[in-house]
Amino acid sequence: MRLPSLKSPLTLAWLAALWMGLLSNWPLWQRLHSLPELANARGLVFIGVFAAMVVALQGALLSLFAWKRAIKPVLAVVLLTAASLAYFISSYGIVMDPTMVVNTLQTDARETRDLLSWRLFASLLLLGGLPIAWLWRRPLDSSVRWTRRLGFNLLGFVLGLVAAALLILSTFADFAATMRTYPTIRYMISPVNAFYSLGTVAARSGAKPKGPPEVIGADAKLAPRAEGSKPPLLMLVVGETARAANFSLDGYARPTNPELAKLPILNFSNAWSCGTSTAASLPCMFSPLGREAYGKSKGNQETLMDVLQRAGLAVLWIDNQSGCKGVCDRVPNTSTAQLPAGAAPLPQGLCDGEECLDMALLHGLDERLATLDPERVKRGVVLVMHQMGSHGPAYFKRAPADRKPFMPECTTNALQQCPREQVVNGYDNSIAYTDHVLASAIGWLDKKQAQFDTRMFYVSDHGESLGENNLYLHGVPYAVAPDEQKHVPLILWLGQDLAPVGECLKQRLAEPASHDNLFHTVLGFMGVQTSLYRADWDLLTPCRK
Repeated sequence: MRLPSLKSPLTLAWLAALWMGLLSNWPLWQRLHSLPELANARGLVFIGVFAAMVVALQGALLSLFAWKRAIKPVLAVVLLTAASLAYFISSYGIVMDPTMVVNTLQTDARETRDLLSWRLFASLLLLGGLPIAWLWRRPLDSSVRWTRRLGFNLLGFVLGLVAAALLILSTFADFAATMRTYPTIRYMISPVNAFYSLGTVAARSGAKPKGPPEVIGADAKLAPRAEGSKPPLLMLVVGETARAANFSLDGYARPTNPELAKLPILNFSNAWSCGTSTAASLPCMFSPLGREAYGKSKGNQETLMDVLQRAGLAVLWIDNQSGCKGVCDRVPNTSTAQLPAGAAPLPQGLCDGEECLDMALLHGLDERLATLDPERVKRGVVLVMHQMGSHGPAYFKRAPADRKPFMPECTTNALQQCPREQVVNGYDNSIAYTDHVLASAIGWLDKKQAQFDTRMFYVSDHGESLGENNLYLHGVPYAVAPDEQKHVPLILWLGQDLAPVGECLKQRLAEPASHDNLFHTVLGFMGVQTSLYRADWDLLTPCRK
């Protein structure tokens, strides 16, 4: 059998595999070279064998697409994907696992804009554009019959898999030890990682039951209130990308919480998230299941918001982010860009036409409250504020110029280009602004105590890496994610009716808490009775009379 020529689609497939395996995967080779276990001659041999294995694997897979009409479009997609992944993996230390794919698919235009940079375009041009331009100009041989082409392609596929297997076996001890010790390495093999994770996400989505979500809390009802008592009003603030490590309330050396420190708040210093991304954490924290059980579920249930509404309460979700990830789909919801009738225009500088600062969440709250069903309001109100918070990498956009105590700050989304001190300054400014927003929210709630029994529950959806171990942003698989991405701030403010409970809770603030507590604590706050309620997951249970 004559070997394929340079005009063969199979040859182009293997040339692309060689390019991506050796060049587009440079962050992977850099990462392996930095591992202390591989900092010797044996390690260099292993990295070389690993690279050959990646080339063989990708060559095998691309062989299946080595047809005249298909090969060039397919190679254009995979080369650009590998080029973009090279930038994001090298810049932020992310890995393209299924959770990161979900984050990517749910990214809106605002978040996408914050990730664009000239370095990204340079990576796309050099690692993607140049080989695509060369490949596109190659003439392809059309004289080979399809049966012969099929034979070549299957041979390329089989030989590639056999070569990859033999290469793994030749260094199996080092390969197994590296994968076991550093499991995220497998998600750095580009672009196989992206397409594998995308397929996993698609398979999970296909496995979900069709139709409306499963009803939960069908028995939800409100407990009787004492005659003459006021209805409860809860403001549930869902923070974004705030890590406990940078809250002065949690021991951080910088004064990032000057306003909250002066208020009678309850700060739970040992709180942990459901996930390391909004897409993972938000549905989990509004579920009654808890992190472990939710991870095993099909994720097709109603949420806390549905249960509160079914119990007869007035609920409203106000979003200053990229949406509620399905949590608020069946209840009244709005955004900071949608002002209620009668509300004054947003103050100048609060919004730039594309996104708003978090103080916009509090603008027109009285008017928003007036739009809710008055009969439901008499029973109680839950207002959910979904913050922009400290969403990166453009931390410098998350606080107004007059509320930036820590300078100079990094003013680019290419965080790796800034001194780490400036990255931290920008992030800390966003935390300090969240402190101001929460203190202002408490001020509004305090004024409502004549009409309602008021309280606030604040918790961030996940944390953030700020360059520790060359990691930035978030989204690392939970099992191996650093504490900076999982340890989150959790704060309660209780009104006058719960003051004795607050005094008792001050003795328990160091005890473990998590997103698992949110669903059940809110039910307890609002007096919702349902078989879903777990008193042992209600943060206030130990101190209730």
